[in-house]
Amino acid sequence: MPDESVLDYAILRQRVVVTLNRRHFVALHASRPDHWGIVVCTFDSNFDGLAVRIHEALLETVGHRNWLLRINRPG
Repeated sequence: MPDESVLDYAILRQRVVVTLNRRHFVALHASRPDHWGIVVCTFDSNFDGLAVRIHEALLETVGHRNWLLRINRPG
């Protein structure tokens, strides 16, 4: 599915996009100010740790729109 379609789907359903496809979604964030949020992550095989970092970052964005979170693997 094209990245634009993923974002359209999320916007229509008022959902946040979580992706490892950082470059494309950072560009979409800049060009599409109508989204509900985008979380771009570096790959981390410690999925539990990644989920915790995403969760902690999301706690600070409640109630906001059109934001971009960058979640990076530690180290």
